[in-house]
Amino acid sequence: MTHRIMLIDDDQAVLNSLTRLLRAVPCSCGNTVYPLEVEAFTSPLLALERARHTTFELVLTDYRMLEMNGVEILRQMQDIQPDAARLILSGYGDLNVLMRAINEVRIYRFIAKPWNDYELVAAIGQALDNRRLLLENRHLADERRLEMGKLTPEELEAKRLEALEPGITKVRWGPDGSVILDQDFDDLD
Repeated sequence: MTHRIMLIDDDQAVLNSLTRLLRAVPCSCGNTVYPLEVEAFTSPLLALERARHTTFELVLTDYRMLEMNGVEILRQMQDIQPDAARLILSGYGDLNVLMRAINEVRIYRFIAKPWNDYELVAAIGQALDNRRLLLENRHLADERRLEMGKLTPEELEAKRLEALEPGITKVRWGPDGSVILDQDFDDLD
């Protein structure tokens, strides 16, 4: 199983370097190896649009970009895909930025530019492993809630589907039973 990760940096050379590294060096934590499928974006807006349609297990973004900063990107990613691990990569060493990223979007790690290849790959492996453990714990807690009658089998299945495909359980239905894809279509009634 491959693990899809998203890289966002407005410097194409940085993205090329990161992509080459992550395709060449195995990402692991403990005895678990995480084969990666890397998608890279120079535009935060395009990255966010892609995230609305594709599940990512990890997002690594630069902090300083023209369209929006890394904290804002990760805030929006948190709304779109709350289970994706979040990391910030930046040459900007302001402690306030780091505190904001930790407090507002609960980043897993802040990685300084220029990065050490080994430390970067290790941080990604650890973030993916941490994410795996969090999801396993959530699943075990849900099974326990199911056993106690505090969760129905349908609710458990909806949670499972939502984890696989974020947004899939948030379907808006029209009065005639049709699926409403966009709020603009509400005006057609």
